[in-house]
Amino acid sequence: MARNVYGLDLGSYDIKVYDKKKDTIWKEKNVIAFKDNRDRDIFAVGDDAFSMYGKAPSNIEITFPMKEGVISRFNDMQFLLQNLLKRGRQFSRGSEYVIAVPTDVTEVEKKAFFDLVIHSTAKAKEVNIVERSIADAVGLNLDIQNTKGIMIANFGGETTELSVLAGGGMVLNRLVKVGGHTFDQGIINLVKHSHDFLIGRQTAEVLRRNFNVFTGDSDAILSVAGRDLITGVPMRKPVSIMLIRAAMKDPLLECVKAIHSLLDRTPPEVRKAIYENGIFLTGGLANMPGLEIYIEQMVGIKSRTALEPDTCAVNGLKRIIMSKDLRKLTFSMIEDNYRWMR
Repeated sequence: MARNVYGLDLGSYDIKVYDKKKDTIWKEKNVIAFKDNRDRDIFAVGDDAFSMYGKAPSNIEITFPMKEGVISRFNDMQFLLQNLLKRGRQFSRGSEYVIAVPTDVTEVEKKAFFDLVIHSTAKAKEVNIVERSIADAVGLNLDIQNTKGIMIANFGGETTELSVLAGGGMVLNRLVKVGGHTFDQGIINLVKHSHDFLIGRQTAEVLRRNFNVFTGDSDAILSVAGRDLITGVPMRKPVSIMLIRAAMKDPLLECVKAIHSLLDRTPPEVRKAIYENGIFLTGGLANMPGLEIYIEQMVGIKSRTALEPDTCAVNGLKRIIMSKDLRKLTFSMIEDNYRWMR
């Protein structure tokens, strides 16, 4: 019998983990800080490393091991995960793992998540995979085995995952490379060009989160810190909500177009069920006030946001781990279908 079971949801900017033995869910930033020397010595990981982002001295390199939903720096990601699991959490070898993976990626990219744990010092007893949209649906407490059709839109740090589910399985899916980073970079660029004022990534995120972009007062203004590009002097300047709306308009429209495109490809009976059941919004970006209203108005389908959208998938992993019936939704990449990848 395995010593423990962990559920892992590895996002571009956050790692969410369910620990069965302690029955807890915790999350940390998916970041690692290296000393800029020949050996690339580890300086900090997780939240500690993220607190240095944008403020680190020149001899410290801040790295995000995930890129657009998939693992781009395998060794860094493996070290980071092992370090976070061990740190004050009574990590034990020989455990089982259930990992949520992106929906619309190659089988090789999915196997990287499997290899991340199976070939680590964790000495995992068993590693199973479940597609993130399935985990989201379980976390939403939806009866995915019997539903005739639902759509889930997971708005993440660098991607938006769109999935159509019916009869307990995936009908269609699409990964759109638009996420929190896209919005923040758009805000940085527009503030720079409009005000000759340079703000950082975290300041852009504050603007995105603090403004009620979709339904707020059009005259709202927020003062933020940055650097004047003409004088080179650090200062504070006011930024209007209308500027933030303009910066977010095109990325949001790209997501809406992708939803329409997916609906156009959906079989008629499933599409009819989606119009009845609605679109469910998950992921950290779904916390933006008014996003569900925007999606509903632009697509013409009732939209609802998960109660805890940022941890919806890992809550789904928790339910899958606790239920023998739901465990059937997972699969192992050492099964016969994956012999060619060994």
